[in-house]
Amino acid sequence: MTDVQGAVQRARHAASQARQAAAARAQRDQRRETLTRELFARPVRDCAQQSLGQPVRVLRAGALTPLDELGLDQLRDRGYEITVVTVDQPGPWAPAAGAEVRIGDLRSVPLPPRSFDIVHCALLLDRIRHVELVLDRFTGALRPGGFLLLRIRDRDCALGLIDRHLPRPARRRLRARTDPAAGAPAGPGRPGSSAYVAVYEKAASDRGIQAYARMRGLLITQRETARTWPDGPDRLARTVSAACRLVARLTRGRLTDAHDEVLYVIRKPEERFARIV
Repeated sequence: MTDVQGAVQRARHAASQARQAAAARAQRDQRRETLTRELFARPVRDCAQQSLGQPVRVLRAGALTPLDELGLDQLRDRGYEITVVTVDQPGPWAPAAGAEVRIGDLRSVPLPPRSFDIVHCALLLDRIRHVELVLDRFTGALRPGGFLLLRIRDRDCALGLIDRHLPRPARRRLRARTDPAAGAPAGPGRPGSSAYVAVYEKAASDRGIQAYARMRGLLITQRETARTWPDGPDRLARTVSAACRLVARLTRGRLTDAHDEVLYVIRKPEERFARIV
């Protein structure tokens, strides 16, 4: 076999591996999107059916929190009235159609108490400080019986540890591979921005969210995990996958490589004397 023929075969093999990896990623992403829609759309649908002619009010935490996870268009097509309030810092992002926008920091922007049926926050808590304060504000803004829908990157997972310690250029490449909204326009200090740092407070973890819910008397009605880190033949994917396996082995599974995202449906109880902020 000539050198040229060998090079051609290697190139074909590499292309085949790349196609297989792309297909696997697409299949994985499709499963995650299906899981998220089924998990998050159901409580929104329940709120709509129980609204008795009143609009369902949704608080969207951050302009990059994807509204298509909630199935709002389908509900509107069935005649339900849905109002969305988006809270985010100034940036070159376009608000969702028909959404009210409030510019400001989630830790301080005015949020009327007990005024929302749904609070939706995706892939934000690992990138901000004072997570418990933000969660308190979400809980206070929920009406009794409302739902807090959270999607977090788990601090206590192998990828979370790697993300915290990667140099910024490598972290930017990794997030471009794992975050659905990484390619969307974003301003400094917001998800998708190259300037956005990995904070990962202890509250931004599976154990932290569960402890917070117990402390505040909230009910986690559903919890699911998802695995999003990249796979494939390229060097970054191989390195991250190997590093995740190594971290999990060295920590004896305390920092797991079985998932990196956790999704929650959390209900604010209606009991009169429940302990709620």
